[in-house]
This record gives sequence, C-alpha cells and structure tokens, in this order.
Amino acid sequence: MDVGIVGKPNVGKSTFFSAVTMVPAEIANYPFTTVEANVGVGYVRGKCPHEEFGVDCNPNNSQCDNGTRLIPVELIDVAGLVPDAWQGKGLGNKFLDDLRQASALIHIVDASGGTTEDGTPCKIGTHDPLEDVEFLDREISYWLLSILQKDWKKISRQSSLEGMKIERMLHERFTGLAITEAQIYHALRKSNLEENVLKWTDDDLLSICTYIRQTGKPMIIAANKCDQAPKEFLDNLSALKDTIVIPTSAEYELALRRAAKSGLIEYEYGTDTFNIPDRSKLTDAQVKGLDKIAEYLKNYGGTGIQKCLESAIYDLLDMIPVYPVEDEHKYTDKEGRVLPDVHLMPRGCNAKDLAYKIHSEIGDGFIRAIDARTKRVVGAEHELKKDDVITIVARR
Repeated sequence: MDVGIVGKPNVGKSTFFSAVTMVPAEIANYPFTTVEANVGVGYVRGKCPHEEFGVDCNPNNSQCDNGTRLIPVELIDVAGLVPDAWQGKGLGNKFLDDLRQASALIHIVDASGGTTEDGTPCKIGTHDPLEDVEFLDREISYWLLSILQKDWKKISRQSSLEGMKIERMLHERFTGLAITEAQIYHALRKSNLEENVLKWTDDDLLSICTYIRQTGKPMIIAANKCDQAPKEFLDNLSALKDTIVIPTSAEYELALRRAAKSGLIEYEYGTDTFNIPDRSKLTDAQVKGLDKIAEYLKNYGGTGIQKCLESAIYDLLDMIPVYPVEDEHKYTDKEGRVLPDVHLMPRGCNAKDLAYKIHSEIGDGFIRAIDARTKRVVGAEHELKKDDVITIVARR
C-alpha cells in the first residue's frame, strides 16, 4: 500500500516527503527539482496492545514508542505535474507512471499562491490555489480516460454483445493501477449512466474516469505554506466540498524533526508542542526560528504533516491496525517475540483476509482463527476490529 505525494513543481512536495520519512530529497526553489521519484517510509500511529496485556512487546515489522505503535507506510514523491501532463507535457508521463501503485494521494498545494501553474515562483497571493486543485483532478481523470479509450470499442462491444460485466472489463483495462473491481463498480453506480454501453459518449467516459479517480485514488489536500497564505485562500480551500483539507507547513515539520534527531529539542511527531532541554546549546538564530515555529504550532495545532499521512490511511482508505500472533496465550510468534507484527487492513475485512495478508499459503490453508483477547474460536468470515490480536490456525 503506497501513498503518493503529488502536486505541481515547487510547492513543497520533496520537503513534505523528507519531513515524513527523514529521507534526503533534493529541495530547491525551481520547477522540476524532482525528476526521479523518491521512495521512503513514513509511520502512522496506533496504540500498542502490550500495555493492555501487561507484557513487553518485541516489534518486528514496526516500532513501539512508549505504547505508541509506529506502523510503516510506503510513500512516493513523484515528479511535479503541470497542466496537460496527461498529454506528455513537462514530466507528465513519468509522473503518471510513478503514480500507478498509489492507493491514496496527498496533494501538496501552495496555499500562499506564490507559484504559477507550472511551479514558477511569483508574488505571494497572485495565483489562486483552487486552480491547482482543479487541474490535478482533471489531469488524473484525463490520464485514466486516455488508458480507457485505447480499447473502448472492443470493451463496449464485448460487454454489450457478449454480456460480459463492464466493471470486470474496466478492472482488466486498469490492471496495475491499484484500483479494485469494487471501486470501479462503485464509480459506475455514481456515474448513473444508461445500461447500453454502446451509447456512452466521450463525456460519459470522462465522467466514469472522474469517479474512478475519486474512489480508486482518493485525495487529501495539504494546504502547504499556510503561514504565508492569505486568509481568503485558506478559507476557500477549507470550503471545498467532500474534500479533506489540512493546513500544513512542511518546512517547519522538517526543521523540527531534524532538530529532534540532533538532540536539540524533544519533539513527538504530530503534536503541537516541543521542548528545548538546554537553550544554551542553540544559537540566537536557532532560538528565534524555534520560537517562530512554536507560535505557529500554537495557532494551527501542529504542522499538519503527520495528520495528512494518518488521515490518508485511517480516513481516506479506512484502514485498521490488526496484530497477528501464533500463540494466543503469550501473544507471541513462533520465535517467541511478543506482538511482533501489525498489519493495516481495510475496515470490514475478515479473518481469512488477514491470513492471506500474512502469506498466501496460510490463506489457502486457513482452518480457523482465535481472538486472543477472548480466546474464542472464530471463522473465516469473522469481521476484524481495530487493534484485534488474532491467531490464525492453518494447514501446513
């Protein structure tokens, strides 16, 4: 499961990526700084069950920080997108190819209005960020349309004359884009088009692709550089219908994480405060800069960076953490590690889905599952809940 960090050039995408992952990325004040996609790992927070069970955990695929389980999520910072990218303008073809595996998108928007449509710096307040939201939505929809149109005549004939399900055929056409058949089915229902696919027009296909984009590549808006943004711009972004908009400052988050890594401050990701253990170790410029950041955190309740990532996972994708163990009494795996792994699973998934998540052979050999809290045996269709601890029993 990947989260794509997207947007036009020079809006803070690479700064956002570096802040979340602490992976160095080239950052500069000119368009197309990012040419090759940057890939790294960020973490969403969950409550580790070890305190509830009164045991010490031994995390394997994640980390535990004082009872907070840090669950890894892969992020990809792709090349900047400019208008008509779907036709190959700028680095559009590469951007869209890098975007294929993203399950959700965080769209970094320059809320200050300080960059033109192609990412060139301009006077703050002179470019409407709403235009950037609209153009990126449009570019992805037209990209999907260009993929669909290549075989549309064949697809429509087979669906109409041979009775093949259109959602299954569209799913096959969009293979490799991390879009499920269920998402396509949902998009078709929202499109509300007539049943005869042979009568669908290009506008109808664009409408379908727009809904597929909304369901298959859901998006959060990170209103970046909001400390410089005119109030009107922030208000307009916040008023977007059916859209999660989070005020952010990637620059401040990166500064805080670097200072924390250097031991200059104590800072917990996603919080609205930090502590300076020894001000004597800081220069006057550093103290001034941190005081400015502290005032920002007070006004906005945090930098918004961690909130964006967690909203993408927990709100857009509606994922829940689940902890598989082999011994439901000791909460261990076969190597004796306590609560070693945690997996992010779609809400509504069942015990057998978890078995397949662990390994395909375990899914194929599924016999039963056991709820480690209640010690009750549950079947394959048992719906999992947030923070469940589950033992899977399977044929070996």
